[in-house]
Amino acid sequence: MSKPFDYSKWDNIEISDDEDDCHPNIEKESWFRLKHRSRVEREEREEKDKKRVRAEMKANEIRIKELRRTLKELDEGTEDDSDDELEDVEGLQAEMKELVDKNLAHQAQLDYYEKNKKWNVDNMCTVSAERTIVSSGEDSKFDAKSGYAIGDEDLLPKMVEEKAIVDADKDNAGTSDEKKTNGSLEKSKKTPSARSTKSKADTNTKNPKPSGPELVPKAEGVILAYPAFVDKYEDILEKWMTINDLESCKEYLLLHGDVLLQENASSYLLLASLEDEMNGFHQKMLLTSRQAQILTNIAELAKTMKKHPGNVIVPFFTRMQERVHFEAFMEGVNAFVSKVKQRAVVKKKEIDEQRAKERAEAGEVDLNSMPREQRLGPGGLDPVEVFESLPIDMQEAFESRDTELLKKALLNMPPADAEMYMDKCIKSGLWNEG
Repeated sequence: MSKPFDYSKWDNIEISDDEDDCHPNIEKESWFRLKHRSRVEREEREEKDKKRVRAEMKANEIRIKELRRTLKELDEGTEDDSDDELEDVEGLQAEMKELVDKNLAHQAQLDYYEKNKKWNVDNMCTVSAERTIVSSGEDSKFDAKSGYAIGDEDLLPKMVEEKAIVDADKDNAGTSDEKKTNGSLEKSKKTPSARSTKSKADTNTKNPKPSGPELVPKAEGVILAYPAFVDKYEDILEKWMTINDLESCKEYLLLHGDVLLQENASSYLLLASLEDEMNGFHQKMLLTSRQAQILTNIAELAKTMKKHPGNVIVPFFTRMQERVHFEAFMEGVNAFVSKVKQRAVVKKKEIDEQRAKERAEAGEVDLNSMPREQRLGPGGLDPVEVFESLPIDMQEAFESRDTELLKKALLNMPPADAEMYMDKCIKSGLWNEG
């Protein structure tokens, strides 16, 4: 029968955060730190004493070996008897016995330390083997340069590129067979995503060139990827833009981080915040900007830590609980909001200038920019004032220049009102009877 394992060594485990011996009037954290410091100081004293004892034992062992060698030489009679100072054999034996007794006492002291050793988290276990495995990152859906996750939509440009290369290779291989070439071209026409590569494939049939990534421009892949992403995940993005509580944000990210931590999601939120500010939804813009900055900061943290962004969601929100990090984050949000406001002003100005240019090219005149006397209609009425007094459905009909919509609006109101509104339109010049 095999000898059972002795577990008695684990009976003397010392725990620094043991609350049993903590007085209720003493602050627990301070008590834990005091116990830990006392334990460390005691272990340092014991270790220092062990080193001293071992050093003395080593010196005694060296002296014992010398005494044994001397006594052996005296016993064999190899020493010169004519020497006036003969070695005192009894004295040497007494010295050796004393040194042996000292070493036995020192060993007993070391055994006592080991037997009564208090086990704790620092000395209970040791690392027997340690290694680090670095992933090649080839199969990881994570862009280490930007910090964003990579979704299926981001792989679409690569798919389009690969298809274009395959189609081009097929066309080049069939240059000697005109029917085979035409067949492959017709086959490529059936794929909408490869439509832009059709003309290049036809050119390569006449002048074969090495196929490569240049067959599909990178910008085209991005254009294909973003709409596919928005169509698939717009509901998740819109929901994310309405979450106000940080704890709810963390839970939602843990649930949908594979979508929200993609670069397309950050682009969507950036455009949404700009659109909200341009449309006058300032409070909505503030929340959307904060949500956009959460995604951006997580991507930056993932880039710094060289980890997948999904693995830094919890560390990011843990840091947000600290006042210093939260204030730094809000400073970044405020800076982002300021840039959105500035860009909204510039963008609105650009849109107004573009609309004015289009009206000028179409020969239209902005009535609001004309003096009231110059814009009066044939009946002496102001077309701007008359337009603003019309019902909404009639205003929409005039703006869209849809006569059927105007007829429908007139039929839905009393004949007297319809006649009154049309009379005003004629007198203001909004409607030409001819």
